[in-house]
Amino acid sequence: MPSTPNCKYVEFVIVVKIVYLPVMNFNSLGLAPKILSNLKTLNYNAMTPIQAKSLPLILAGHDIIGQAKTGSGKTAAFGLGVLSNLIDNVPGIQSLILCPTRELADQVASELRKLARSTPNVKIVTTCGGTSESLQAKSLSKGAHIVVGTPGRVLKFLKTKRMQLGYVNTFVLDEADKMLDMGFSEDITEISSHLPRKRQSLLFSATFPKEILKLSELILNNAKTVKVDLAIKKNLIKEIFYLVEDHDHKIKYLSKLLGKYQPESTVIFCKTKIICDDVAHYLIQKGISAIAIHGDHEQKRRTLALTKFSNGSCLVLVATDVAARGLDIKNLKAVINFDLTSDIKGYIHRIGRTGRQENAGLALSFYVEQETYKLDALEKHQDTELIRHKASHLKGTKPFKLKPKNTTLYISGGRKDKIRPGDIVGGIIGTSKIEAQYIGDINILDTFSYVAVDTRYSDQVIKALKNGKIKKRKYRVGKA
Repeated sequence: MPSTPNCKYVEFVIVVKIVYLPVMNFNSLGLAPKILSNLKTLNYNAMTPIQAKSLPLILAGHDIIGQAKTGSGKTAAFGLGVLSNLIDNVPGIQSLILCPTRELADQVASELRKLARSTPNVKIVTTCGGTSESLQAKSLSKGAHIVVGTPGRVLKFLKTKRMQLGYVNTFVLDEADKMLDMGFSEDITEISSHLPRKRQSLLFSATFPKEILKLSELILNNAKTVKVDLAIKKNLIKEIFYLVEDHDHKIKYLSKLLGKYQPESTVIFCKTKIICDDVAHYLIQKGISAIAIHGDHEQKRRTLALTKFSNGSCLVLVATDVAARGLDIKNLKAVINFDLTSDIKGYIHRIGRTGRQENAGLALSFYVEQETYKLDALEKHQDTELIRHKASHLKGTKPFKLKPKNTTLYISGGRKDKIRPGDIVGGIIGTSKIEAQYIGDINILDTFSYVAVDTRYSDQVIKALKNGKIKKRKYRVGKA
C-alpha cells in the first residue's frame, strides 16, 4: 500500500457507562406463577419505587433498612418477601411483623391476606393491645404462620409463653421511627432476643433519627439501605393557610372551609382527643358525615370508623396523630390541620397522605397569629411562599352538601365461619338481585364482616339477606 506520511492516527476510547435501573415489572422477580396471577387480580401492574428498589434485595435474602413514607407500597414489598419465605410443614410462627398501632397492624394483616389469597392455608394472626388477650391467645394456639402485632402485646405473650418464635425466618419492623417515638425501643430489643439468629430482618421507617440507626445495628446483619424520594410534590398538593382570631374560632370556620372546597374525602387532624370528639360532634350537628378516631376508643369502634371512611360510607375522619399514624387512605382529597403540629416533620407527614399516585391533593390549615413563626419556618424549609388567607373571608360560603355514596352493612359471620369476599358478593347478588358494581369494599374480620353497598340499595340488600343465606347459612345483617 502507498505510504501516507501526513496521516495521523487518532485513538478513540469509547467509555460505556452501565446504569442498573430498578426492575419495574413483577414478572421479572421470579415469583411463583400463582402469586403473579393474584397480583394481577389485585391490579398490581407496576412496582412502586420502594418495591422496585427493595424487592429484588428482599427476595435475594438480604436484610433491608428502607426509608419510605406511608402509602409508598412497602407493605407489599415486605409482604411478598414474607410469603416467599414460608416453608411447608414448619410447626411454628415463621414471620413476625411489628407495627406501632393497632390500626396499622390491622391494615398490614389485611393487605397480607390479600397477597396470600393464592397461597393455600396461610394463617395470619394479629396480636394487639385493646382487644381480647384470650381470643388472640386462642388463635395462636391453633397455629399461625404470620403474626402481625404491636410490641407491648407481643412481648406480653412471649413472657407468658403463649407465643414462641423459634421458627421465625423473617422479622419486620414497620414504621420503626414511630415505635421508638412511642417508647418501644426496649420492647423491640427484648423481642428480638427471642428470635433465631439466622433470619432475615427488614426495617422500614419514614425518617432516620440516630435511634433508628442504633436499632438497626442491633437487629440487622449487613443490611442494604434503600431510600425513595420522600419530598412532597408541590405541584400535586395545594397548601393554603387560614388565619383565625384565636383557637376557639376555628370550629365556626370549619364547616365553611369544607363548604368552600367540597372535598369528597377529608382527614382532619386535631392535637387532643377532646378536641377530636368536639370537632366530630360539631360536624355531625351540621349534617356532615363525620366520625372520630383516637386512642380512647375501643378497637371495634376504631375499626368501624376506618372501614366506613375508607369505603366511602363516611366523608370526614377526625383523628389525632397517634390514631392516624400509618393510615393509608386511597385517593384522599384533602387534609385539614385543625391544629398545627409542633414541628415541620409532623406537618409534612400529615399532608403527605393526600396528593399520592399522581393525584392532586389539598392541604388546608388553621393558625393563630402566635403561630406565624411556624409558617415562616415551613417557607424556609420548602423554599416557597405559602398561601395565607384570613379565615374571616370564608363568610358566606355555601354549606357542605356532599353525602356518602355508600352505606356500611354489618354481617355476623367472619373468617372463623370460612366466609370469603366472594361468598358475600354471591350472597348479595343472589338474594337482592343488585349488580356487582353496587357492592364496594369488603372487610372480613374474625367473627364478623363489613361490606359497603350503594346507599340507594342498602335497605334492599338488608331485607334480602335477612331472608336469604350466605354459604347456605343465615346471618344477622344490619347497618353498621
